[in-house]
Amino acid sequence: MTSDKGTKPARIIPEASLSAQISLEPRLDSLSQGRIGDQLRAMYDDLIQQPVPERFKDLLDQIDNARNSTGSGTPR
Repeated sequence: MTSDKGTKPARIIPEASLSAQISLEPRLDSLSQGRIGDQLRAMYDDLIQQPVPERFKDLLDQIDNARNSTGSGTPR
């Protein structure tokens, strides 16, 4: 089994040609942007639908109680 990997010389691209091909501001086409947006919305919609964990609610209540007992807190 023989392999030709690494036996070909590197292809040199002139810098002027390369800079013409690379945009200064890379952009995604509208189809790709839409698909990414749909996937992000679906992912975060599921997250938003989840209930707040009881432990988290308890911690928030403790903070509120501590603020109210010291009188240094501002009402939300």
